[in-house]
Amino acid sequence: MAGTENPLFPVFLQLENLRLLIVGGGSVAVEKLQAILANSPLTSIKLVATAVSEKVYQLAEGHHNITIVQKPYDAHDLDNIDIVFVAVNDIATSAIIKQDATQRKLLVNVADKPELCDFYLSSVVRKGNLKIAISTNGKSPTIAKRLKELFTEVLPDEIDEVLHNMQSIRNKLKGDFAVKVTALNEVTKVLAAKQSPLEEINKPGQRKWQQVVKWCLFAFLFMIVGHAILSYIPFENMLAATKNISQEEVRPFLIMLVTGFVAQLSDGSLGLGYGTISTTFLLAYGVSPAIVSSRVHSARVFSSGVSGYSHHRFGNVNKKLFKTLVVPGVIGAVAGATLAFYAQKYATWVRVPLSVYTIYLGYYIISKAFKKNRLQDKVKRAGWLASAGGFMDAFAGGGWGTLVTSTLISKRKNPRYVIGSVCLAEFFVVLSSSITFFIFLKDIPLRDIAGLILGGLLAAPIAARLAGKLPVKTMFIAVGLLVMITSCNTLWKAIAQLLH
Repeated sequence: MAGTENPLFPVFLQLENLRLLIVGGGSVAVEKLQAILANSPLTSIKLVATAVSEKVYQLAEGHHNITIVQKPYDAHDLDNIDIVFVAVNDIATSAIIKQDATQRKLLVNVADKPELCDFYLSSVVRKGNLKIAISTNGKSPTIAKRLKELFTEVLPDEIDEVLHNMQSIRNKLKGDFAVKVTALNEVTKVLAAKQSPLEEINKPGQRKWQQVVKWCLFAFLFMIVGHAILSYIPFENMLAATKNISQEEVRPFLIMLVTGFVAQLSDGSLGLGYGTISTTFLLAYGVSPAIVSSRVHSARVFSSGVSGYSHHRFGNVNKKLFKTLVVPGVIGAVAGATLAFYAQKYATWVRVPLSVYTIYLGYYIISKAFKKNRLQDKVKRAGWLASAGGFMDAFAGGGWGTLVTSTLISKRKNPRYVIGSVCLAEFFVVLSSSITFFIFLKDIPLRDIAGLILGGLLAAPIAARLAGKLPVKTMFIAVGLLVMITSCNTLWKAIAQLLH
């Protein structure tokens, strides 16, 4: 019915060209002032109140366009004013201000009094130059707030880059208005297409990173193939090695195949678990920690490459977040791999703290399943987080996704873009650590990592499709328990070996 619809007319004001009055100096005034400064920071603002909170003065610092007058309201305060915000907890005073403003034909917003308002403030979603205003006709500000959080998570940060690209395209178009509209409609059809990511509009940039990943994979593959050929020359040794493959060697290969599949399924869909799961299994087999890390990272080059490529292809990557993570992560990985090599002589002793570390990672994963959502915070020191994640991942064989992904998701960042960005950055992190291990160890255990590689390659495209769709809480608990149980078994064996 027409009478039940929202009759409000949405507009976007050039508030910085108007003069604004806020009456009140308490928490409501702070809320109004924050909203105005967030959207139009250069607006000329006059604030009048008998009592002004310290928070108001803090907001006014550095804003010469804000004038604070500590006194009771007077009708003369409306002189040379265009818009009025009333933020006092007094209905009678609010009504007087509304009446005075109406006589001067000024628009008024009275906090929590819809019947006295000429206009309402909306919940605003901001992504660079894009702003979306949400109104519920004053019926439920809470719903407007929740919708704001939803749109903020769903819309990628790259949308601002899309707007700049569209402006560039529009400026280059020739012809009359109808011709331009037709051309822009064709360009923007991807925005309405099902399962078509916004990043498709900027295909050259998308193809660039896919090409980088592809050629890095080829380079690493050529390195392994070259190493294999040189290791088995003369060729009669290759034939002898093939004949020596027994059923006892097939079983570990199949175990590594399943391990690689499960680990990559967890890592690609949840953004964590590959290194942690693989490391705990190899440590349980009694492999030296440095060798464990080198094998895991050699296998992860391929699985993380396919995973990162798939996430980029499906539009799951936030370029800004990826660039923030990749360089510090690579530096941390090289440092961790170097330290792991020089510590391998103390392999038995190192296995104990590494087992304790992986037990902690299992607990950390489980705790994420029960942690309540918090309000979205800006991610600070993400570079340092990536450095720590890269270092522990290379030194201990796992932890990149567990530390980096879970921390970013705990900030209420969109899981799809966090997982995709971290997986793409992970490829370059594990590639760097793998090359570092190869330089020091001068060996790549081909048969040992073949199962991990094949299992990971099979799972990577599936995991990219499942990103953000699996029951995250259940998966976190299952992965965490698996890691903790296996790590406890490894710790028990290591301590027993030291005691003997």
